[in-house]
Amino acid sequence: MEKGQGRWTRMLRRGVALFLTTVTVWVLSLTADMGAAAETFRTLAESPAFVSAALRAELGNLPEEESGLTGWQKLVLGQSPTLSAGLGAGDGTEEDQPSAQPAGEPDDPEDPEELPEVTAAPEDIVGRTLLPTSGEGYDGAQGVYIENRPGLDLDVAALAQAQLTLDLPEEGPQVLIVHTHGSEAYTPDGTDTYVATGECRTTDTEKSVVRVGDEIAKVLTEMGLTVVHDTGLYDYPEYNGAYDRSLAAVEGWLEQYPTIQVVLDVHRDALIGADGTVYKPITTINGESCAQVMLVMGSNALYDHPGWLENLALAVQVQKEMNTLWPTLARPIGLRENRYNQQTAPGAMLVEVGSHGNTLQEALAAARMFARALGAVLLEYKG
Repeated sequence: MEKGQGRWTRMLRRGVALFLTTVTVWVLSLTADMGAAAETFRTLAESPAFVSAALRAELGNLPEEESGLTGWQKLVLGQSPTLSAGLGAGDGTEEDQPSAQPAGEPDDPEDPEELPEVTAAPEDIVGRTLLPTSGEGYDGAQGVYIENRPGLDLDVAALAQAQLTLDLPEEGPQVLIVHTHGSEAYTPDGTDTYVATGECRTTDTEKSVVRVGDEIAKVLTEMGLTVVHDTGLYDYPEYNGAYDRSLAAVEGWLEQYPTIQVVLDVHRDALIGADGTVYKPITTINGESCAQVMLVMGSNALYDHPGWLENLALAVQVQKEMNTLWPTLARPIGLRENRYNQQTAPGAMLVEVGSHGNTLQEALAAARMFARALGAVLLEYKG
């Protein structure tokens, strides 16, 4: 009798597991680009280890075993706070999940010289479209998801509808683009090569995130906004203290041009699996390979930042616009404990355009699309 009960229990668990897996696919189909979703789940379905680990994480009562997961599959689980908690991940290590958290305040804990060397050709780097597998574990509304690491009370629906205090003047610069880590670069590809000053870093501003800032500035200018682009390198030759140096620069620009109300700090991410595999957030839009964009927002969890909700409301509205125009362009917004110098302006944002696994051309494509979405929102606040 006991053996029979055990068999029926196992059958029930398998039925529940199959149901949960089906629901997960269905939810993603509602929130993601179907082409990207199909590719993602086709790849995952080929790995019994991934399915087993996901179900252990979801059900929480199945015996642990060697997962046998690839780095990407661990990253997928890490994208869901619920699944990563059940799997025993979520310890904050960069290897376990794609962390969008950039520098600390004032210094970045990441040692740029300790990034694994990118020796693979661009076509060998693993590209995936990073989207929430469900809304569970995120604060969200109207298709906008926020990874709320500080655990602060948020009303995302209200933020999406908020009337901001931004009042962009007709005359004078309205937007400042700066790069706290201006030497951050991408995987060399074709003619986009450079003399490296670190792993995927260079002082050649035509090949780094500074070039991405140029592209954002160009599009915003074409849309009728006035932009100042600070092309200075604040992370070279000394990496630590970059945020202090960029803060001084931002304050100098604001003193020179008090009309500036929007400050964009443009970076790129770094996604590395536990096995050293390099990943890149990627999607295809209008037939063009395009890096994904992530907005990283500060809070008042650690430092005085009275305007953090105003900043976040702008980010939510920009994210909503990106989702409307290109549903797979944006990764979830990352809300963090630090400020990232966002206390300087009512429209301050940290923008991560792709990762070090992306090519410069993929990042430039993303920059153009992000700028169009940002510009559409900002023009609503132009006097």
